[in-house]
Amino acid sequence: MICYGQIRFCLGNILYALRVPSSMKILVRLLLASQLCLWNVTFAQEPFISIVAGDLHADALALRTVDIGNGITLHYVDQGKGTPVIFVHGSLSDGGYWADQAGRFAEHYRAIAYSRRYNYPNSNPARSGYSAVIDAQDLAAFIHTLHLGKVVLIGHSYGALTALFLAAIHPELVRALVLAEPPAISLLAHLPGDEAKTGMAMFEDIERRMVTPMQEAFRRGDRDAGVGVFIAYVFNDPHAWDQMTKSARDEMLRDAHEWDVMMTTGTLFPDIKSRTIRNITAPVLLLSGAKSYPFLGLITEELARLLPNRETVVLPDAGHQMWYQAPDLCRKDVEAFLVRIGIQ
Repeated sequence: MICYGQIRFCLGNILYALRVPSSMKILVRLLLASQLCLWNVTFAQEPFISIVAGDLHADALALRTVDIGNGITLHYVDQGKGTPVIFVHGSLSDGGYWADQAGRFAEHYRAIAYSRRYNYPNSNPARSGYSAVIDAQDLAAFIHTLHLGKVVLIGHSYGALTALFLAAIHPELVRALVLAEPPAISLLAHLPGDEAKTGMAMFEDIERRMVTPMQEAFRRGDRDAGVGVFIAYVFNDPHAWDQMTKSARDEMLRDAHEWDVMMTTGTLFPDIKSRTIRNITAPVLLLSGAKSYPFLGLITEELARLLPNRETVVLPDAGHQMWYQAPDLCRKDVEAFLVRIGIQ
């Protein structure tokens, strides 16, 4: 079966050979985006307490809490020994997203999975100004409080954006980064060359059809409608939210509390400057799904252009939820990357 990555690669060559105008390229990309609901239909959820560790002792699996200061407490699990590897989950999720990975990594590393400030089972006071930047500051405090030193960060989606900001703000804490499709949306508005119009069109579309209606829904206290807007956008299907099972919707709504705060008094996609990314010198592995959303593919390509010390892996048969769709391949790629940069 031909995957989206192959289609995109071949299409790009055809458009270039035919000298197709940029306006037509935008139209073609947006037509491809209409197939999103066919390519990426997994938004799996796992309860945080489901994290397992194979043959590790049960006491290593205890759900722990840490006071990182400023009235913020985070829940986490900590297993294994060696170089600390911290897993950072995305939106509509919690630390349990890494349930099938933490134990396997703990065979060789000290694997730590935590829930970000407003995600289950944390119960922290709502404060204005919340964004991935605040999550990065929380993560820095988490690392300091647990005396972890320099760490490896593995982030997915919004967790990858959190990890990216941490590397920019606190480079002294980061030994290496694994970024799985961070939504650094502001980069779309500043793409170079022939991609500039495409990126700006996508940026404006995200703001108009996703961010603004989400803000409106959450500001009137309608979490269900707000999450529905997000799901409708990423699946490119206005009925996607209603077609999900009640249990799936309930779990997503449980983990949408961060948006109660972020969409009313904070920022969903804080700006990150190109020059800031160029200054990140830690080794970075960029993971991308060939069947993922086109706008995330463009962002990953731009990150690959900007980051001075990076490798890129495109998973041919996976979408944005690559850690569920190709878990063994993701883990093997990350472990091989860590070995190449001298982290055994």
